[in-house]
Amino acid sequence: MPKTQKMGSIGGRINRLWVWKLFWIFFWMNILLFAVAIHANGGFSAYPMTGGFRLFWDLDALQDEFRTHAVIFIPLFILQGLILLWQLIFGARRVRRRLMPLYEMAQTAEKLGAQVDQDEEKFQTLETAISNLSPYQADQLETGDSELAGLEHAINNLLERMRENYRQQSRFVGDASHELRTPIAVIQGYVNMLDRWGKEDEKVLEESIAAIQSESAHMQHLVEQLLFLARGDIGQIQIEEKPVDLKDMMQEVYDESKMINDAYTYRLDLPDEPVETVGDAGLIKQVARILTENAVKYSEAGTRITLRAGQNQDGTVYFQIQDEGAGMKAEDLPHIFERFYRSDSSRTKATGGTGLGLSIAKWIIDKHRGYFDVRTWEDIGTRVTVNLPGR
Repeated sequence: MPKTQKMGSIGGRINRLWVWKLFWIFFWMNILLFAVAIHANGGFSAYPMTGGFRLFWDLDALQDEFRTHAVIFIPLFILQGLILLWQLIFGARRVRRRLMPLYEMAQTAEKLGAQVDQDEEKFQTLETAISNLSPYQADQLETGDSELAGLEHAINNLLERMRENYRQQSRFVGDASHELRTPIAVIQGYVNMLDRWGKEDEKVLEESIAAIQSESAHMQHLVEQLLFLARGDIGQIQIEEKPVDLKDMMQEVYDESKMINDAYTYRLDLPDEPVETVGDAGLIKQVARILTENAVKYSEAGTRITLRAGQNQDGTVYFQIQDEGAGMKAEDLPHIFERFYRSDSSRTKATGGTGLGLSIAKWIIDKHRGYFDVRTWEDIGTRVTVNLPGR
């Protein structure tokens, strides 16, 4: 017998069990109501005896009590009988309707099982085609079967995403290795030079020490940035949710920037009222510092760098850094938040950048449910706006 037919008889069985249970519920309910009514009118009483009580039934009183309450009990019995009859006739249909999703699942399972048996050769062909794919090459799954076209498309999209992740990971590892290899090679070169001539030549000694200190600091900065991104990727960075006033934050960044590097003209544009959001004040300030450092790196001395904060019309808040530097090419703009991406390798090397600052900034702002708005013009400057939810 098919499974769906077996399940079809379950509805009737469940309904009969429910009718039987309902019958006994009505039976004991009627006994209880009748006993309460008789006791209220003295139909039975208890007399004390040695060791307990004796229950005395007055049969005449019981008959009189039943005749007295017949106008109540007889309609009640008829109503209960009608309920049991209705449940017996129509209840099975309602139970089957409730079990209809199970019937459909069983039918679908039977169809799928039959289809798998019929199309076993087709799925073997698909399995063979998948096993011949390379995870590293741009192969496409093709079986030539129109019924499997949707499945082929989904598998090909999944493979492409996996390959793209693999390419990004390989590029990240290669770029990190290159960035670490350069300072190590410089340090090793100066150590060798110290070993040969630095012991007697004071000028070589001073130059080597300065170079080693510089490259060590650069490597330490790079490693710290790599560790930040690695901890962020595995969820080890805790973000504190506290009120943050972007107005006060930009004031601090402005004061620090003027103190660290006064070769530029800094301009501060802030509203009178507070500009509040909720998040980690230290991390948000780190983003403002990264953007300000980038503005300094890619702008000539004497140019103006403007720091702003405010509130948008939709209730969100923002802070903004604008420079008068070299700007970026249009084709570079979609890639600026990629790790180790460089729009101009020689310029980045000259300014001491690692290519990770904007990646860190984007990770922080993403965690704060914000977004960037970047406007840039070659040889004119760049304006980066960070938008965050208002408090």
